[in-house]
Amino acid sequence: MSGLESVVGALGQATRLFWLVPVLPLLAAGAIGVRLLACPQHGDEHEPLTAALASHAALAALALLLLFDLAALAGATPGHLAFGEWLAIGTTPVRLSFMLDAYSLPMATLVTLIVWIALRFSAAYLHRERAFRRYFLGMSLFLAGMLLIVLAGNAVLAFVGWELAGISSWLLIAYAWERPLATANALFVFVANRVGDAGFLLGIGLAVWSVGTVDWSGLAGDGTMSTVTARLLAAGFVLAALVKSAQLPFTPWIARALEGPTPSSAVFYGSLMVHAGVFLLYRLQGLLLQVPDMMALLLVAGLLTALYGALCALVQSDVKSALIFSAVGQVGLMFFLCGLGLFWLAACYSALHAAWRAYQFLLAPSYMHLVHQPARPVPHWLRGQRWLYTAALQRFWIEALAGSLLSRPTLALGRDVRTLDERVIDPLIGAPRTDRHAVSGEPEAGELIRGHGLAGRALLAFANRLQTIEDRLLLSGDDAMMRPLRRIGAYADAIELLLEQPRYLMLMVMATFVVIL
Repeated sequence: MSGLESVVGALGQATRLFWLVPVLPLLAAGAIGVRLLACPQHGDEHEPLTAALASHAALAALALLLLFDLAALAGATPGHLAFGEWLAIGTTPVRLSFMLDAYSLPMATLVTLIVWIALRFSAAYLHRERAFRRYFLGMSLFLAGMLLIVLAGNAVLAFVGWELAGISSWLLIAYAWERPLATANALFVFVANRVGDAGFLLGIGLAVWSVGTVDWSGLAGDGTMSTVTARLLAAGFVLAALVKSAQLPFTPWIARALEGPTPSSAVFYGSLMVHAGVFLLYRLQGLLLQVPDMMALLLVAGLLTALYGALCALVQSDVKSALIFSAVGQVGLMFFLCGLGLFWLAACYSALHAAWRAYQFLLAPSYMHLVHQPARPVPHWLRGQRWLYTAALQRFWIEALAGSLLSRPTLALGRDVRTLDERVIDPLIGAPRTDRHAVSGEPEAGELIRGHGLAGRALLAFANRLQTIEDRLLLSGDDAMMRPLRRIGAYADAIELLLEQPRYLMLMVMATFVVIL
């Protein structure tokens, strides 16, 4: 027994190194980024070390997680680990804390295993790609982000992982940045996910105001929270979960996210990141059970998304689209289970679905070689319902609606701001106009700019007077008395050109702010 007790004690002591689990992928991403900056040229000689840095960091994190899994089975791990306070929101402390419970440890182990397999697969799949190192940098950032989402002991640390996963997703959707469609889809996904981020931040702010803590274990409160406060607090986090898991009405972004390489699609949208919203609901179950209308919202949104994903998957003509809509439908069923209060069943379901969907996505490039028969036809019952078949083909026009409600207003807002800047702000401060229609007539020969507004005319007149003085005193005449002045003028011109450089202008602006403060 003493030997067993010593092993258990050693495993318990090893939990002090738990912070290394999310840090190792971050270190790998940093090393890859440094190598990319030091030697931006692509070459086959850079690929082995890049792939090794990413995959070995994931493997080391997996080994540590397996060790902590054994410690948890032996009862040698605490349910909550804290490594000190790293931030304070007002009087609310934010600790660098992690959860080691029946939800986090198995899910973190599965996440790391799937990412490690995908990294090993990608080393050969993306051989000789120009963005090979950028891909492994993004995947390492994603692993660190997902581990923080799963293991974080509070909402703020989970939000850091939430953003890391989102940024890496954006980078890998725009993997082929030279293709306009890839960059446009990456921008659409980035903007759409900011809606969920706003909900997450709203939830954090309301948690600080209403509960006084951001720890997951304290968000449910002590039973004295009013229904309105609990509803508002839950609404922010539920919005974040719906957007991140592409539930209705936020589904359109996930189809556009398939522009990235197949291995990243397998990890991000097929198996792992699409389940991040479901995992967020696990953490909030104590709060959600106090708000029946939020539970009803999850039930309805999950059921509608499951029907939507199933119908759209039946009419897709390519493998990745069929798989992604099928995955969205399955995640909808997980939201439905959470709405029923069966959080433990949704947790088991999400783990099994993540493993199976990752396998399907990684196998997708080989389907044409493995399948020796034509694609499965659309079911007869769906073909008979022409209106439903057409709606499924058009994805129920939700993507067009999202373009009208999200993309067009964003672009219109940008145009309005630009118009305000050009027609109102610039004339007020006297900035020179650059559009030809705003200036009456052509500028005179040799005239570079024309001032507008009271400030602009005054500055232009002052500049013309200085130019006249310079021309008469420093740049004309051969008198010996004027030579020193001309030399001083040349030095002044050199200093002026130097101070006009952006770096010195920024330095002067920063110095001005320091003096004011």
